[in-house]
Amino acid sequence: MGRFIYDSTATSVEIDDRTLAHLRIVVMNKLRRSESFMFDAEMGDGSGRRSFWMHPSVPMQFHFYGGRNPRINRHWVEAMMLAASGPHGLHILPEPPADDTPERG
Repeated sequence: MGRFIYDSTATSVEIDDRTLAHLRIVVMNKLRRSESFMFDAEMGDGSGRRSFWMHPSVPMQFHFYGGRNPRINRHWVEAMMLAASGPHGLHILPEPPADDTPERG
């Protein structure tokens, strides 16, 4: 289980490492383009949901507990990128089947 840590208030959400790796890619790409967006997350402790305004000026951390980088499912990243750009913002979506076709380089 990893942890997404937001702002200096140390508000955090536990997210499994595989999901967190995909979330990190989406957030990194959106903020690199200076695109702010809303991220909704279940707190996981029964306290409900939180909405985070994701902006390049807000400090955040992605804390991974595992030592191995997971294989990235580009379909999952693309689906979450679309959600982040939509009217309801980013939320964790179920992982779609991976396309095992090797990428051409």
